[in-house]
Amino acid sequence: MAAAESSLSIVEYFRGEDGYRCGYCKNETGNLSHGMWAHSMTVQDYQDLIDRGWRRSGKYVYKPIMNKTCCPQYTIRCQALHFQTSKSHKKVLKKMLKFISKGDVSKVMGGEEPMDSHIEDVVACNYEYRNESHVSQAELKLLSVDHTERAETEDKDKEQMKEEVNVKKVESSSLQIHMAKGTPVPGEPSHSTKIVHALPKPGKGADLNKPPCRKAKDIRKERKLQKLLQNQMCTCEGSPLQAGDQVLLLQNSKSKPNQPKTVEDFIFASLPDDAAHKLEVRLVPVSFEDPQFKSSFSQSAALFAKYQMAIHKDAPSDCDENEFTRFLCDSPLEAENLPNGPDCGYGSFHQQYWLDGKIIAVGVIDILPYCVSSVYLYYDPDYSFLSLGVYSALREIAFTRQLHEKAPDLCFYYMGFYIHSCPKMRYKGQYRPSDLLCPETYVWIPIEQCLPLLEHSKYCRFNQDVKAVDDGRIKELGRVRVLHKGTIMPYSVYKKRRKGPSDEASVHQYASLVGQTCSERMLLFRS
Repeated sequence: MAAAESSLSIVEYFRGEDGYRCGYCKNETGNLSHGMWAHSMTVQDYQDLIDRGWRRSGKYVYKPIMNKTCCPQYTIRCQALHFQTSKSHKKVLKKMLKFISKGDVSKVMGGEEPMDSHIEDVVACNYEYRNESHVSQAELKLLSVDHTERAETEDKDKEQMKEEVNVKKVESSSLQIHMAKGTPVPGEPSHSTKIVHALPKPGKGADLNKPPCRKAKDIRKERKLQKLLQNQMCTCEGSPLQAGDQVLLLQNSKSKPNQPKTVEDFIFASLPDDAAHKLEVRLVPVSFEDPQFKSSFSQSAALFAKYQMAIHKDAPSDCDENEFTRFLCDSPLEAENLPNGPDCGYGSFHQQYWLDGKIIAVGVIDILPYCVSSVYLYYDPDYSFLSLGVYSALREIAFTRQLHEKAPDLCFYYMGFYIHSCPKMRYKGQYRPSDLLCPETYVWIPIEQCLPLLEHSKYCRFNQDVKAVDDGRIKELGRVRVLHKGTIMPYSVYKKRRKGPSDEASVHQYASLVGQTCSERMLLFRS
């Protein structure tokens, strides 16, 4: 995807030399990373950067020095189109459904939040603002482009969920309630109708005089079938259905009986008219020019402060409106709308979760050419019993699949970094199928192949082809684009014009980290 002609990525590069405190293992100087301050950035450039191990926090874009940092952080992506909900995911989705429809919180266990604040990576990187740029906008204003010298640019482990219900038993027992006594069910023994009238069998639990407990799922299916049969009988002018018709009705009432439910089946399930609560998810562009973003800013900022103080124990001054704006509202990404892109366009957004007229959670996301990238989540601690971290991640996966229908290339959900050396951060590996990015060759490897390697060493080259190299590596340093004194030029020209000590080592390090393609597209600011 070509970047909009009016947009250019302008970055300042900071060499990663000093160590900072690690938010995972608490090592005071063990966190090592390279960093750039992005004054502006196209969505295509950022997509290419995160596919080389970079992530953003506000306008600061950083890349862990993987073979040196105390807790290596591997970029992880979920294959959203093939995602399958696990048993624990379904529990969270059902819990939300019960709460919305009935207000039921009786069976919720307090403190259950396996995805506490996806993504915590940026919280652990409090050092980023030490390198905040002090370059004025006047210095960034482009005066001219050196057309004669500039270079040309270029571009399951499937958890197959099994049905826990013996369909034949449920079907036969349901049909027998409505069939005349003695009428055989096709495909079933003639004695099956006697089960309906038989005395309950002794139980196996505490009370042996009661029949064995039945799963609520079985009972719900049976009641639904009964209702369908009763309605069908009423429309047949009093004439009873034949057994074959009843079986046909049963088959038609079940869509894909052998297929596990998708995340959409839970999220978009129909609710009763008298539902206890109303949940609405609004996608709001991160822009003070957007009316929805502007009108909800104060409420959203207050929720952020409440979350940070309760969950991360921040001081009020560390999570005021200025910090909120800098951390989660300031984005270098330039909004883009393309004919073959999603209707909402590309760029940075807040997904606001409104419950009964108030915001209870906000997912900060970037919509990029090939993915939805999760930046952060904050929520009202009063609703932590709903496991909003997990729920919002599942909603974002469903959202990715929805965007894919309009933008075919957009089919991945990026969850930030996977940190195997930090057990608390391993939860991201539960969203399958997923891949980890090889830190040396920048190819994606299924996580199942990576985990055994990470058990032996916290830093790993996942690509087992010893001859493989980084295809995007820097090949021609002279073609790196530079912005110097308002003029765009290739580094080969800038090098001749520059006065003072050589900066070639720094520029080469920058180019090797962002890759040849991005180095020729983005503008490296040089004072």
